[in-house]
Amino acid sequence: MTDEFAYAPGQIVTVFRSRLRPDAAPDFQVVAAEMLETARAMPGFVDYKVYVAEDGERVSVIVFETAEQQRAWREHPRHRAAQQAGKERFYSDYSMQISVCAAAWRFPDA
Repeated sequence: MTDEFAYAPGQIVTVFRSRLRPDAAPDFQVVAAEMLETARAMPGFVDYKVYVAEDGERVSVIVFETAEQQRAWREHPRHRAAQQAGKERFYSDYSMQISVCAAAWRFPDA
């Protein structure tokens, strides 16, 4: 993590767990890249990471500074269209958890 991504109490952390359909790529990669570009341009965007487990489950962690900024991202028209495409074409299943960061620290201290 670099100093530009300073995690802090009160930020909104979204954990998106998903599995892609076997036929999702390469369409998925194009839409995912567009969504990341859009999210990074949103006010309050802090960070995004995705991890893929050996069994194919994907875990995306998205951080925004405030609940209002996270909600604006959730409701963004391009993101809404991508959400619908995800349901119709990309994901076999998914779940989401949205939390408020209670504490944050790092090693070594910045």
